[in-house]
Amino acid sequence: MSDSTDLSLNRVSLDEMRLFAKEMVEREIERHAADGLGIVDYALWSGGARVVKHSEPFTGGKTNWFAAKGRGSVHSNAQKVLEPSFGEPGQCFALEGSSGFVEIKLRSSIVVQAVTLEHVAKSVAYDRSSAPKDCQLTAWHEGPDDDASMRAQRGVHMAEFTYDLDESNAQTFTSHSDQPLVNIVRLSFSSNHGNSALTCLYRFRVHGFEPGTPSSLTFPT
Repeated sequence: MSDSTDLSLNRVSLDEMRLFAKEMVEREIERHAADGLGIVDYALWSGGARVVKHSEPFTGGKTNWFAAKGRGSVHSNAQKVLEPSFGEPGQCFALEGSSGFVEIKLRSSIVVQAVTLEHVAKSVAYDRSSAPKDCQLTAWHEGPDDDASMRAQRGVHMAEFTYDLDESNAQTFTSHSDQPLVNIVRLSFSSNHGNSALTCLYRFRVHGFEPGTPSSLTFPT
């Protein structure tokens, strides 16, 4: 009797382990899916792209960050926007309120064809209200002798899009055709999905092609 009970317990335990392993594999696949687009990202931190400006970072009620660091400073967490998060909750750049922006200097001058915006997947986060919702993309070319204070006046409207929580956590949006050569892009958001305190920006990618390099890529819409 004891031997058959032990065998039954062993079978249950083995089945539970198999189910757990299956769930872990599926979760890891989903976490890494964001990096499986197969499209060159010109806003990748390790490739040389940098965040050069952003709106007020979220500090959880502490002192105004810009007042302490200076208006031209860039927060150390800003680079998270340009790095793979692998779907891990909290691996983002949190900005104050439900509207804001980040400006990114691309690794090289390109014609922008599309952008990809990510947020944490619903399978690993119960509250995604901090995801940006209504977004706008502007871009321009900035030379070494250009006045950085004139950035807004140089911006060319590239795209408007809405990040949908019911779709994939990595969503790609195409830009308008016949765009100029640019090396700075600005992602602005005017709303999020209900969080009045902060908006979390996970990875943001910029896709396109360099001068003299024809593009044969087809982007999802």
